Amino acid sequence: MADDGAVTVYNGSITTTDAMTQNPFSIKVGLAQMLRNGAIIEVTNPDQAKIAESAGASCIVVSDPFQPGRISRMPDPSLVKEIKNTVSIPIMAKSRVGHFVESQILESVGVDYIDESEVLSVADEENFVNKHNFRVPFVCGCKDLGEAMRRIREGAAMIRSQGDLTGSGNIVETIRSVRKVMGDIRVLTNLDEDEVFAFSKKISAPYDIVAQTKQMGRLPVVHFAAGGIATPADAALMMQLGCDGVFIGQEVFRCSDPYKRARAIVEAVRNYNDPHVLAETSCGLEEDMAGLNLDSVEQLGTLGTY
Repeated sequence: MADDGAVTVYNGSITTTDAMTQNPFSIKVGLAQMLRNGAIIEVTNPDQAKIAESAGASCIVVSDPFQPGRISRMPDPSLVKEIKNTVSIPIMAKSRVGHFVESQILESVGVDYIDESEVLSVADEENFVNKHNFRVPFVCGCKDLGEAMRRIREGAAMIRSQGDLTGSGNIVETIRSVRKVMGDIRVLTNLDEDEVFAFSKKISAPYDIVAQTKQMGRLPVVHFAAGGIATPADAALMMQLGCDGVFIGQEVFRCSDPYKRARAIVEAVRNYNDPHVLAETSCGLEEDMAGLNLDSVEQLGTLGTY
């Protein structure tokens, strides 16, 4: 594999095929792996960032508050700097798809991760950012295995299976995306070596990433879920389906006790296989969850949240 930044696996270790000195892909993959078994919470101000940190979030995503009728862009760099000075956990910020200059700005202000987010207005309809040109790890969304592998080839160090992004609490689309990715991986791992070429062509994915995924039995980068995850049970479900963690949107702060909700979801991610802990963390949240129903989609449909 002669392409720059190509991922190669030897004895279960992820390395790169060339000694890139400034932004080795293996280092970025390792930085993303530090977020495994954690919840990443979206915030819009320093107060929310403090709540997310105290609740045990492994990382926070900084985004601008939603404003109707305007193009959604990367967050104000001054907001990123303010939040960076407020909390000690890693910080992620969103840039528009294909807008490499926004990504350059976010890298320069010191974010730990960049989310090339489909939630924001699309800047380039044809091209994603060449993420190998950056030192900072990138996160990209997907709805199927082929899309995930194309983003990895572009340099994404974390993949996010995404579903409903309206903040409605509807998890069905997220489950569909996660099961599609996991199901295709199971099909791939059972293929003969000769069949992998046709499979990679079928899903429009780079052959080397497909072969690598077959060897590992999973995506070669961290795989999170996003969209409609509103309860501890939702978060635990994503983990039991095979995800490495979850994204939680701004709706976690639209309740009487944001800390309690955020903490409950964080604990559910950490103890996703323990029904007793999940039952304990789910107690007393029904009132806060009452507003997150499909009936609210019309009101929440314009909100760009995970």
